[in-house]
Order: sequence, then C-alpha cells, then structure tokens
Amino acid sequence: MNMNKSFVTFLYFLLVCTLLTGCKEKTVNLGENASFNVEENVSYGNDAEQKLDLYTPKNIESIKGIFVIVHGGGWRGGDKSNLTFFTLSMMKKFPDYVFANMNYRLATDHSFILPNQTNDIDSVLDLLVKKSAEMKCKPEFILLGNSAGAHLSMLYGYNSIFDDKHRTKVKAIVNIVGPADLNSNDFRKYSDYSFVEKHMIDSSKPTPTDITNQDIPNPVFWIREASPPTISYYGNRDQVIPLSQMKKLDSALIRNKVLHEMYEFNGGHLDWDKSPHDQFLIDKINAFLKQLEKK
Repeated sequence: MNMNKSFVTFLYFLLVCTLLTGCKEKTVNLGENASFNVEENVSYGNDAEQKLDLYTPKNIESIKGIFVIVHGGGWRGGDKSNLTFFTLSMMKKFPDYVFANMNYRLATDHSFILPNQTNDIDSVLDLLVKKSAEMKCKPEFILLGNSAGAHLSMLYGYNSIFDDKHRTKVKAIVNIVGPADLNSNDFRKYSDYSFVEKHMIDSSKPTPTDITNQDIPNPVFWIREASPPTISYYGNRDQVIPLSQMKKLDSALIRNKVLHEMYEFNGGHLDWDKSPHDQFLIDKINAFLKQLEKK
C-alpha cells in the first residue's frame, strides 16, 4: 500500500473535526477508486455503548464483503476510535469492502463480558445483513479484532453454544494479539486476570450441563474443521498476551485442519499498528482473502 501515513493522519483528524464541529460532511476520499460514505455513531441497540461507525463504498455495485472491526481494551475499556486510524488504512487497501467499526457494552463490576459482547457482535451483523440487502451485496463478514476484540472475534466465529444468528456468515477472522487459550497458565499471568475470571461469563444464564464455564469463553475449545479461516498476528515481545498463545492457537487450528496463517512482529502488545508492522499485516490480509476467493 502506497498511502503516505501523514495523509492518513490528516484524514483521521478531518473525521474528528467533523464529529466535533457537527459538520455535515459524509464522504471520505482516500485516493483513486477509494471513496466512502460515512455514517458515525449508528445505533444497533438501545444501550448508549451500542454504536458503530459505518463506511460504505460509493460504488456499491462491486462490494466484496464487510469488515467488522472490534476494538481491544481488556473487555472493560477501549473505544472504536482507537481503531479509526487503522480502519482508514484498511479502507485504502480494500476500497470494495464495507467497514463497520463497532463499540460494544463494556464489562463492569456489575456486568459480564459474555454473552453481552458476543451478542453485540451478532446485533451488528444483524444490522449489516439488512443493509447488505439494501446494497444488493452478499452478507459475508470478516471479523477483525485486536486483543480483547480479537478474543471476541474468534469466540463469535468458533463458538456454537450462543444463539448467534449470523455466525455462519463469517468468512474469515483476523486475530491481532488475541488471547486464544484462556485456560492456559500463561494467560493467568494477565494483569487483570482476577476481574476477567469473575466477570467473563454470567453463570446465571442457562448453559449445557456438559460444558463448563471455563470452556465456554475459550476460543481453542470450539475450533472445529468448519471453523472460519483465520489469520493471526502476535508480537514476540508482548508482555500482555505472550507469543505462547499463538502457538496454542496454531496447534488447535492444525489439529482441526482449519486454513490459517500465523505471523510475528518485532514488538510488544501495542506495536502491531506501528510502521512497518501495520503495512505488513494489511498486505498479508489482502493476500489471505485473495486465497479464499480462489476456493
């Protein structure tokens, strides 16, 4: 991708200024053949946190699919604005895809991660399925998440226990520094593990008696041969989600013969979207999706 990073920065601040000044500008142009209509803070539910930013190609006749961007933040923090910059970079490379950069209900001392957050992904997909009918395009989704958002993306795509209407429409998963095996000792070293352990799943909700609450939120537990193709990106100096998590995920995907690719970058947990790691990842996503199109 040949987009100058300062140009993307300018576009990012332009979008922020648009939001703050109430300007009615609804288009972002990223170069030749990369022009998008923008809808900010679209509601997909009744909660104030259930909002998304939607970027739709102006040329809706050639839409290939829909990226759903899921931010990180330890399941109880973060915001979609954290990934606006990266979303703009992706839009430049993928001008024929819709992009939905979503918020979700964050966990608190009085609420749970699951099933709220995977339900929110399902609600976003429900909205996008309806919009895809308006655009006359096939509702095929690529879930792209980082950190906690990557965990949620994998869990939504792999897990068959939750009553998610659109899980089978997930074409691929892009997992960026996501915890994949929550039962392993390396994840128990996570600095906020005590909160996650207490608030990962609402035990008052009915679940099958043969599946434990330790297994339900664990992506590797659910991987099957029919699981969506997955591309992953991990840092070799990540002190939050160690590289060993990549190896555990790789092993589960190999065992179940799921098409996947694994890549490492030289850096820590927050370095994946810094140059040159971001461009490397975007190029690998592009090649991965082209490989899926041939199948």
